[in-house]
Amino acid sequence: MRILIVDDNAAMRRLIRAVLNAVGEIHECADGDEVLAVFARYEPDWVVMDVQMKRLGGIRATRLLKESFPAARVVMLSKHADDDVRAAAREAGACGYLVKDDLGALRRFLLETTNYQE
Repeated sequence: MRILIVDDNAAMRRLIRAVLNAVGEIHECADGDEVLAVFARYEPDWVVMDVQMKRLGGIRATRLLKESFPAARVVMLSKHADDDVRAAAREAGACGYLVKDDLGALRRFLLETTNYQE
């Protein structure tokens, strides 16, 4: 499985990478404005997208990604379990919305939704 992590916090990218490392090939972007080019280059199975980023936020980046690559699968990550943000993520085309305080749930989500066998 190929996974693209999009988060402007380098420490969070390292943490997500550590949780998902055994799951597959990991690539990273430091902000939402990089996602289209990196997605085209690596064609990941999943994009793990932060909601809040400095230059281009995750909701807008997801919308742009889905416009260019309709089959892209995005799971949003946030510090907050906000229903309005969750609805906006779904409207933008995200397949899931998880909170960052339980990265084990992210790992389970990716494994279960792709029927991946470790």
